[in-house]
Amino acid sequence: MKANESAGAQGVDRRQLKALRTREALAEAAVELVLEKGLAAVTVEAIAERADVTRRTFSRHFTGKEDAALDFTRADGTGINAALRERPAAEPPLLAYRRAVSDWLTDRDTPGWHHRPRLRELYAVVDAEPALFAAYERIRVDAQEESVRIIADRLGTDPARDPLPGIVVGAAAGVLTAALRTWARGAGSDAEDLADLVARAYDALFGEAARAATADNATRE
Repeated sequence: MKANESAGAQGVDRRQLKALRTREALAEAAVELVLEKGLAAVTVEAIAERADVTRRTFSRHFTGKEDAALDFTRADGTGINAALRERPAAEPPLLAYRRAVSDWLTDRDTPGWHHRPRLRELYAVVDAEPALFAAYERIRVDAQEESVRIIADRLGTDPARDPLPGIVVGAAAGVLTAALRTWARGAGSDAEDLADLVARAYDALFGEAARAATADNATRE
């Protein structure tokens, strides 16, 4: 690479890093304000001021205060899907999703938002606040649609014709959602508690599926 091309690439990298840091600052400011004041009392202007940027800068990153406060959810969905893409091709899809979630939960190089302070409190607020919950569900659905595409690619199938990828993701993501809600309502106090809770939740799913299969086979004989 020529010197001027290298300098140009470094300039782009610096701009991208600055944009990422600005986005993170806005997201953290939104979380802090929602927890301090409640969603109804929070304005976009207040979030921008807390992050020390302009209202216009906020609009370059987020569509509204709910979107900013829930950016952690989008980042976590991206992290899970990235881990899912890296799982060995020979793994059964349900096991691959479970292990991708485990990889995300325990990743120390790029830790998920559940490692940050007060995120457990925010999950509880999401569960109780209709506007945040609706925004959360939309982000969650988008992430799961990507998971379905990844599973379908692993299986070499068309998710529009084959329901299996959607079934796998629906079940596996549902377990994670249930565990997160239990955690938010008081099952644990930190990220390690969440990882253990999620592992036990998947154990319950796998165990129940095995029992159901055994009982179904017995009634067919």
